[in-house]
Amino acid sequence: MKKVNVALLQLCSGKNTKHNLAQIEQQIKQLPDSVKLVLTPENALLFSSSKDYHKYAEIQGKGPLQEAISKMAQHYKVWILVGSMPLISRDSPELITSSSLVFDDEGTIRARYDKIHMFDVNIDDEQGEYNESAIYQRGERITVVDTPVGKLGLTICYDLRFPGLFQALREKGAEIISVPAAFTRLTGKAHWEPLLRARAIENQCIILAPAQVGAHDTRRTWGHTMAVDGWGKVLKKNPDAVSALALNISVDSLEGMREQIRVVKHNRFRPKLTHLIKKVKDKKEL
Repeated sequence: MKKVNVALLQLCSGKNTKHNLAQIEQQIKQLPDSVKLVLTPENALLFSSSKDYHKYAEIQGKGPLQEAISKMAQHYKVWILVGSMPLISRDSPELITSSSLVFDDEGTIRARYDKIHMFDVNIDDEQGEYNESAIYQRGERITVVDTPVGKLGLTICYDLRFPGLFQALREKGAEIISVPAAFTRLTGKAHWEPLLRARAIENQCIILAPAQVGAHDTRRTWGHTMAVDGWGKVLKKNPDAVSALALNISVDSLEGMREQIRVVKHNRFRPKLTHLIKKVKDKKEL
């Protein structure tokens, strides 16, 4: 039996940060020692109202939420992606961002990504109106980080609907792209899997998408955590259980398909993507 090297946690997070951290650790402690990278969903550490996001926002590298994740990474000897948590903006202490953080197995932060696309929509579900721009400052930088399982490009949830970001990550060397999410039940049922598979096929990257599932006050999320290979095949899926999805991935599988179908070379809009990469090239990643 092949050893598993990644785990995608499906959570039902809420406003109690201690409970959320305990839920994450409970899933991690049950994983085999062969797991090198653990991914959590969007709002993994806090899923609540806008005032709570400001209340619990931390400066990067400081604060009890980051300290707790750092200790878990050290104790269980795994890299951990926090799908998203509120962080103080790089630009102003008055502003916050919805940010992914990657911790290595020594508990050190290796990468940060601030969500670029804000979920400002009106849909026919329990909540109806979503306005992330009223809470967060949008990000401006793309992020790819080396991990034990490959070069990981970072996105968050609503970013999934914008293929240009994924193409830019591929241009920057991504072999794997994370999509931590809290998709609504309505949009998730209709769009989640088709979009994940499309982004995987278009960019010949492995897509790892850990998700929130269940009820979170007025909001209900779709779940269906899944991993998709570069050919668009769903490798594994967790429809609705609050549990970890563990599997083995290999970026070696991407080389052949990238040689057969050279989408990066053939992309007629490549100059625009290159401009986006150059824009962030000289800026500090973290």
